[in-house]
Amino acid sequence: MSDTVLQTDHGNWAEVTLNRPDKLNSFNEAMHITLRKAIETAINDNKRAILLTGAGRGFCAGQDLSNRDPAKMDGPPDLGQTLDTYYNPLVRLIRDADIPVICAVNGVAAGAGANLAIACDIVIAADTAKFIQSFAHVGLVPDAGGTWSLTHLLGPARAKALAMTGMPLTATQAAEWGLIWQAVPAEDLMPTAHALAAKLADGPTKGFAYIKKAIHAAEVNTFDAQLDLEARYQKTCGASADYAEGVAAFLQKRKPRFKGA
Repeated sequence: MSDTVLQTDHGNWAEVTLNRPDKLNSFNEAMHITLRKAIETAINDNKRAILLTGAGRGFCAGQDLSNRDPAKMDGPPDLGQTLDTYYNPLVRLIRDADIPVICAVNGVAAGAGANLAIACDIVIAADTAKFIQSFAHVGLVPDAGGTWSLTHLLGPARAKALAMTGMPLTATQAAEWGLIWQAVPAEDLMPTAHALAAKLADGPTKGFAYIKKAIHAAEVNTFDAQLDLEARYQKTCGASADYAEGVAAFLQKRKPRFKGA
């Protein structure tokens, strides 16, 4: 397996690190393939949470353009094929995963790197990090779900301004606007992210899966449809072993021992 992605086993959760620090962890095909494989492996190994981060001073600078230069090609690149083959399956995998996916943004997150980060369930960033929709600088449209995520998280006015200007958004501003969960001092980023991943991995992950499904559904459902969906999901969760354990622990005034079942 390529060393462009590192995997660290933390018992019931996995840490996945983008590892092309000399290129600000920009994507090439090897990193795409290895990253998706690492996430699939964590899911198939029944890990209960995934933490995604980057090596070095950046999180991810998006696509490595060195092999996407039309001047060095026989014709224009098929960027739609790149999205269909690599980026779209990756962000779908993250959104559809039945476990929490946390992103720790340690530095610049630009282009598809920014949109990979905000596709995760919970995003924590170093206060020195920046989010940049750099696509307009090269005449492109935000991808990897960027137009959807920006619009849903920030609204169309801010989404269009960020996409058209490519203005860097600081982590602090991103947190204030609701693009990410929180910005923390850079030295606290990984301890904070590790503690959150461990906490979620010890939690009622069956319930977390349904929380994730319900919130995604709320993006398109009517209020009445969402009420019906909540009733269905609550019935399922109420029949789970985790619910029984949670109630027992509450009544017995002890810490629950969830198993994700």
